[in-house]
Amino acid sequence: MSKKIAFIGAGSFGFTRKLVNDLLTFPAFQDATIALMDINAERLDYIKRAVDRIVAEGKYPAKVLATLDRKEALMGADGVVTTILHGEVDVWQHDILIPKKYGVDTNVGDTRGPSGIFRYLRTINPILDIAADIDRYCPNAVYLNYTNPMAMLCRAVQSKFPNMVATGLCHSVQGTASMLAKWIGAPENEISYTCAGINHQAFYTDFLWNGKDAYPLIRKAITENEDVYKQEIVRNEMFLALGYYVTESSGHNSEYNAWFRKRQDLIEKYCLPGTGWNPGEYAYILNESRSRETTWKADMDKWFTEPIDLTRGFEYAAYIFNAIFGDGEMFKFNGNVRNFGLIDNLPQGCCVEVPVLASKRGLEAMHVGKLPPQLALLSGTSAQIEEMAVEGSLAGDKEMIYQAICYDPLTASVCSLKEIRDMVNEMFMQNEEWLPQFRNKAKL
Repeated sequence: MSKKIAFIGAGSFGFTRKLVNDLLTFPAFQDATIALMDINAERLDYIKRAVDRIVAEGKYPAKVLATLDRKEALMGADGVVTTILHGEVDVWQHDILIPKKYGVDTNVGDTRGPSGIFRYLRTINPILDIAADIDRYCPNAVYLNYTNPMAMLCRAVQSKFPNMVATGLCHSVQGTASMLAKWIGAPENEISYTCAGINHQAFYTDFLWNGKDAYPLIRKAITENEDVYKQEIVRNEMFLALGYYVTESSGHNSEYNAWFRKRQDLIEKYCLPGTGWNPGEYAYILNESRSRETTWKADMDKWFTEPIDLTRGFEYAAYIFNAIFGDGEMFKFNGNVRNFGLIDNLPQGCCVEVPVLASKRGLEAMHVGKLPPQLALLSGTSAQIEEMAVEGSLAGDKEMIYQAICYDPLTASVCSLKEIRDMVNEMFMQNEEWLPQFRNKAKL
């Protein structure tokens, strides 16, 4: 029996094209119904044409459905993927711009800190609405989320729908592992590792080449090869200090702690000279998104004129679907799940990123034990802040949101408590129409 996979927020071209392509390379899904749903009709039309092209060039018997109706997309689905963005650039740019007025210099701002928390506050209601519709129209579906801020959104969904087979996915784990393998000259198929923590702040607690500890080789590459050091200055400095390598890029990680962005001289030393894809310049993703607003149509039109590669990629989603309701080949990956007996020294019930096994049995998260104390302290602080933000959003409690942001490491390193309160008030006022759970609540 053919399967149905629903993509909610399908207008996210990069993700949707890659995920659909990967999905159709599995024999179990070549005759699947690909349901594409978005609230933007123009973007939906473009992605429909793109998926139609993938289907035609692969000669797959798949069916493609494009709809503005979420119910139609979800009805009877076996798998669901979300890649939504609630609010265009003119809305979320203030997540970056307002904190900057108070000295909080943000690189991406989609995961944690004041920027990530307010993105979460805007996004949680539509994500919970989607989850409720999954529960209503396809209760047995496997739900995979790619929308950021990953940890907070997954934590809220998994607490509201504890019986849903759901997890959040990020490509930073496999992407960083590939990078480290290249640095030490190791074939990727000879590398194994254990990775655990929280999203964008997970660490390889071991990194092995043919079963032997490869960390001495990584340290040697970083300290003796200037080109390697410059690729990821922030992450390399964190490794040299903490002894374990973190999964997310230097720019992102520079905004999760108090070490790199609290002074301009530190930004110039650690966040600008790097040569990786995102060393850490202010408002990097905002500037990229502003540019794409005027170029995305031309980019898509160009894609339609170029040859396409139908080779299977390395995003997790298709492999997970295949393991659970495809041909049943088990697949191990790092997913975002609640911490019930998984990481012993992170908060109970918070969202953690740990090894997960996908099989015909569903999703089974693996016990990791204790993180090294220096990692638990770093990730645990962020996890507790995220817990406060989630609980504050569900209760409509502005004060709890403010208190959570008070403990954000970067914010606390540059702002007084009064300045943080003023900043949070301004962000609430800017986002008022997007935050119905806080309406009619008094100013902080």
